[in-house]
Amino acid sequence: MKSRCEPGRRALLALAGAAMLPSGGRAQGGSLARIRERGSLLVGLYQEMPPFHANGRGIDVEVGRALAQAMGLKFSPMPFQAGENMSDDLRNMVWKGHYLGWGPADVLLHVPMERALIQANPQVSVFAPYYRERVMLAVHREQVGRIENLAELEGRPVAVAGQSMAGWLLAGALTSGLRTAFADGVGAARALRDGQAHAAAGLASELESVLDGDKRFGLQPMPSPRVPPAGWAVGCAIRQDAAELAVALREAMQSLQASGRLQALFAEQHVSWHL
Repeated sequence: MKSRCEPGRRALLALAGAAMLPSGGRAQGGSLARIRERGSLLVGLYQEMPPFHANGRGIDVEVGRALAQAMGLKFSPMPFQAGENMSDDLRNMVWKGHYLGWGPADVLLHVPMERALIQANPQVSVFAPYYRERVMLAVHREQVGRIENLAELEGRPVAVAGQSMAGWLLAGALTSGLRTAFADGVGAARALRDGQAHAAAGLASELESVLDGDKRFGLQPMPSPRVPPAGWAVGCAIRQDAAELAVALREAMQSLQASGRLQALFAEQHVSWHL
């Protein structure tokens, strides 16, 4: 499955169904006054996207909780199953709500800050970046060592999620050795850690959360000209007309970063923070 951290088209990720509002009614996102009257911040979270959200835990869960606390609100998570593409998610979780009656949330986390995506969805404001994802390669130092070209992995067991940017790049570079039966880069990293592969590819957050600084493994950018060299930032998405909410969320995120709390939330999941 393709990770929701990756830019562009995003495939289905979740096994669970979409979450319903605690009140049983549709949320009317956008108004900070209405949110304060309610007393809680409804935070949209992608289902089963480790290390950011899995089984109710993860980095995005804690980022959402910290944002709510900084705004003097209770945290109300709204996990949901991803749609066929990002525009579906923004419609269902940010500015309109799903036709089945759930959503929208007040804010959706982990939205790529891509110009094309933002221009294609004028109903939405994407801001307050809080992490920068990168496509990386983890290798067993003794078995492989640092590589300069993906062709150096030819014939070696390499673990990667097939429906991901890393999977597509490796499939185009290698004719043998690929092992793609993984839901995400976390599964691929576990295969490397457990001796089932000589290398694993995925997002930096996925690989780091499993390998946790294990000296047996080296982490490097994937050597491919098709990989965005600087990665991509992810941030918050809200309704375009929710100006007061944007100010409050931006101030809350800046406070978390300035205090070091944001960085600490990543460190708790063994992920190095970058922006």
